[in-house]
Amino acid sequence: MFRHQGKNRTLKQNLQIAVVLSFVAGIVNVTGFLAFSQLTTNVTGHFALFIYDVADFNFWKGTIYFLYIFSFLFGSFSSSFLIEKFRKNKRFNIFLLPTIIESLILISIGILSNITQVKYPNLIICFLLFAMGIQNSFVTKISNAVVRTTHLTGLFTDLGIDLSQLFFPKLHPNREKLKANIKLRIYIISFFFAGGLFGGFLYSKLDFKLNTLIFGAFILLISLFYDDLRYKLIKTKRKYIQKKTVHNNT
Repeated sequence: MFRHQGKNRTLKQNLQIAVVLSFVAGIVNVTGFLAFSQLTTNVTGHFALFIYDVADFNFWKGTIYFLYIFSFLFGSFSSSFLIEKFRKNKRFNIFLLPTIIESLILISIGILSNITQVKYPNLIICFLLFAMGIQNSFVTKISNAVVRTTHLTGLFTDLGIDLSQLFFPKLHPNREKLKANIKLRIYIISFFFAGGLFGGFLYSKLDFKLNTLIFGAFILLISLFYDDLRYKLIKTKRKYIQKKTVHNNT
């Protein structure tokens, strides 16, 4: 799920990571909005509000939205920087650090909300946007820009384009690839929606509040270490088969 990158990835691997990360993004999106009435998985709305405040000469008010945008950008930069830095180390899962950093941010916010009252909500929003910037960056790197999980605008656009191309088989003969793209986008949208429902249920109905973010972090960590464990098991199995083959030949 996490180890294979770019063109070497299969549809199944992209679907797996799309399901996990879009579900987590849905949880963060709903939790952030219910807690602070702000978008915490993308910057489109914040950019519009920033321009509005600047145009209205409310520069100080607009600074907050600029910080939101910068936090997402810095998260994306940090994630990509770490991936590039450790790319040459073949033994190291280059997506390990970005995933752990995102998980720690979500867990820390949840735990701190139990210890002390949230006095600086804008700071928490910045951290959530930073975490989502990290996620959007590393899933883009993993999938060669095929999977995006933190916002839906581009997904609905691409889905609409793909669906329209189904009506023109002569112009778009590669039907299998087209259907695979449609399936992937539907999965992302569906699990983003499911994550939002799950997050909303935990936040409002079960009164978990910001602790809801901890569930998102656990899902991330389980998927990350499951992937590594599965890889080690496959590697061990291959070595065992090779040794057995050599032994039988001798």
